[in-house]
Amino acid sequence: MKTYLKILFNSEGAAPSEVKDQLLNMGFKATKGNYDFVYDWNEESATVEELVWFADKVHLALKKNKIYFSIETI
Repeated sequence: MKTYLKILFNSEGAAPSEVKDQLLNMGFKATKGNYDFVYDWNEESATVEELVWFADKVHLALKKNKIYFSIETI
């Protein structure tokens, strides 16, 4: 199971390098392609509640950076 994250930066917000550091500290890995970052659940099957908790954690980490993000878990 993996959670993919796509970031849309704002020129008035945090620098991409700062956002990258925050996400890497949360366990995300930078990736290329359709998504910017991926979090690997190590073949665990997370519950909906855990996924929402994780999305809340991402939201809190990025809240004051003036960026938009989308999350997709597969």
